[in-house]
Amino acid sequence: MATMRLLLFLALYSVGIHVISSLTDQNDAAVMMILRDSWKNTPSSWEHSDDPCGVPWEGVNCTGARVTELSLSAMGLIGELSTGYIGQLDELTSLDVSFNPGITGRISLQISFLLKLNTLNLAGCSFSGSIPDQLGDIEQLTFLALNSNNLSGTIPSALGQLSNLYLLDLSDNQLTGPLPISTSTSPGGLDLLLKAEHFHLSNNQLSGSIPPELFSSDMRLIHLFLDGNKLTGVIPMTLGLVQTFEMVRLNRNTLTGSVPSNLNNLTNVNELNLGNNNLTGLLPDLTGMNSLNYVDLSNNSFDPSVAPLWFSTLPTLTTLVMEFGSLQGPVPEKLFSLPELQEVKLKYNTFNGTLNMGDNISLQLELVDLQNNQISHLTIGEEYKDALILKGNPICSGSLSNTTWCQ
Repeated sequence: MATMRLLLFLALYSVGIHVISSLTDQNDAAVMMILRDSWKNTPSSWEHSDDPCGVPWEGVNCTGARVTELSLSAMGLIGELSTGYIGQLDELTSLDVSFNPGITGRISLQISFLLKLNTLNLAGCSFSGSIPDQLGDIEQLTFLALNSNNLSGTIPSALGQLSNLYLLDLSDNQLTGPLPISTSTSPGGLDLLLKAEHFHLSNNQLSGSIPPELFSSDMRLIHLFLDGNKLTGVIPMTLGLVQTFEMVRLNRNTLTGSVPSNLNNLTNVNELNLGNNNLTGLLPDLTGMNSLNYVDLSNNSFDPSVAPLWFSTLPTLTTLVMEFGSLQGPVPEKLFSLPELQEVKLKYNTFNGTLNMGDNISLQLELVDLQNNQISHLTIGEEYKDALILKGNPICSGSLSNTTWCQ
């Protein structure tokens, strides 16, 4: 490393950049000046001196003479991170250039030289190419956000070496291939990230099944976001082992089979979204998941059934969505009295008979969408004044045809 720093210093002189006496470590100052000269729209304070630590530059934090943090989020920067000898800032603990869409190019392999880095935030830029395997060498990394770029290729199994990782956010890219897990021939894999609380992998093109080995009771996961991919196969039973889950999003894939019977072990989950898959069998039993406030089971192929008991017993439920389903019979009256309930979206089922909303309608309730069911009668208290949509039901062919409920 000392040889590389000397070569950098000599290279600066060869291109006419002269480092004068300053508080900032000479090599760190040299790197920052290369970045300043290669980027556009840098903060004006960067032009006032060649001493980022002595005469402070906006977004550059120092400890003594060394640059230790670059906090450059949403500054309108234009350029690339693959230039500038970024790997020579070897005391850097945080590198944040997020939400600068003018930053393009590939993710520099030099970042892997930053072995003291604990935060790497490149979200919301325009990086392309693959995620370097070498990022797995940054053992102290706890926060890795590469979301909202144009990254392609597979998720490197080497990321499983980041044993201290708290957040992994790769969402909103163009990543393909399977979810990597460790094997006898591959020592890395996401299943090894036992300290991680956030797997954000939404809106990519990931394929294959969700490996049962991905989950274990030793994990601390709070968020599992796999929505908006091309995942197939069944939801593994091992999902129910991670009792720290609070949000599970598996919607907008092509998952099949029955929902695991142990799903209601996840009593801390407040959002469960399994919508827009090809799930079959019985509706999942969510009884006892008393932290749930958002449930979406829409657009699946569950067996026809009446509304399950949990429709009326989840105490914190705010939003219930099961559109384009196979529910039949009456809509439970008790559903509308859940104290936190705000939205009920049950269009395109086969609910029938009388819709009785009862005399104890939640004061929070703002929308009930039951269009295109088979409801023939309505009992509703005068106190409910918010949106009720019944268009496409038999009831709208009679005396209620001209009401707002049927329009």
